Amino acid sequence: MYKAKAYSVASAASQFASGTITRRETTERDVQIEILFCGICHSDLHTVRDEWHSVMPTTYPCVPGHEIVGRVTKAGTAVTNFKAGDLVGVGCMVDSDHTCPNCHDGLEQFCPGSTFTYNSPDKHLGGVTYGGYSESIVVDERFVLRVPTNLNLAGVAPLLCAGITTYSPIRRWGDIKGKKIGVVGLGGLGHMGVKFARAFGAHVVVFTTSPNKKEDAIRLGAHEVIISTNAAEMKKQAGTFNFILDTIAADHDINAYINMLGRDGNITLVGAPETPLQVSAFALLFGRKSLSGSLIGGIAETQEMLDFCAEHGITSDVEVIPIQKVNEAYERLVKSDVKYRFSIDMASLKTE
Repeated sequence: MYKAKAYSVASAASQFASGTITRRETTERDVQIEILFCGICHSDLHTVRDEWHSVMPTTYPCVPGHEIVGRVTKAGTAVTNFKAGDLVGVGCMVDSDHTCPNCHDGLEQFCPGSTFTYNSPDKHLGGVTYGGYSESIVVDERFVLRVPTNLNLAGVAPLLCAGITTYSPIRRWGDIKGKKIGVVGLGGLGHMGVKFARAFGAHVVVFTTSPNKKEDAIRLGAHEVIISTNAAEMKKQAGTFNFILDTIAADHDINAYINMLGRDGNITLVGAPETPLQVSAFALLFGRKSLSGSLIGGIAETQEMLDFCAEHGITSDVEVIPIQKVNEAYERLVKSDVKYRFSIDMASLKTE
């Protein structure tokens, strides 16, 4: 075991503070990684403040962070895919049971024995896992991803969650080239959905309640922007969409967007509102429409996503901050005061 610098919270009401955590020594299948950048996900905020207590209660102290980009500093004797100096990434998972049907299908995110990057039982050290708001991490090589060298690393970090969360359902929907695709919301997830849908050749339409986001939506790749509070605009395009990606995490009228779908259209939720959404059965029945949800993706699909981003020059739009400004960043995140993700430059931790 060794000590690593990290930022953690001691309770749901605490501010982040600097300290040290224990990391395991590298086993034969492990990769030790110096963390260069770590994105701030809205899930980090929910976990830190124990807002998902009924589903995933938080164990303190908590070190969040599952959008990790770093450089390999040590590789175990049985590691075959990575060596010291390689640029790598770690997303929302660091292990699974490797034996269940989901793992065999490359869907480790649905494994009942999956280990999340933070706030998950740590089979090596006991307690819970600690995430990427730290100077280093040790991960089983099977959950380490190869990061393209032609992309901005600060912008790559959010791809490990926001990127795969939006890429996976769009990819799974099938060939969307020339199809009319909607993205509800233009935040950390939504802006990635726009970029991916455009790169796949779709006609991309952003739904937003904020008229001042129209120019940015077009810049990011949208062909059209619909102000969802404008009833005339919504009515004009009702029934014309093949697929809609809903990224909204707040309570909203899902039926308004189901009504935008054409026959056999689908709307997929990637946002997670705290209260159940009221769904009209008739909205689904007439038109044979479907409503589904999507989490992240498996390791193979996440690597596919990173390679796709390398090919198309896609990264997240980020504001890079030092770790010392993480408390301020959380307060701004609550207000949606960021375009569109925070990425922590972990070199700042070395000044502590």
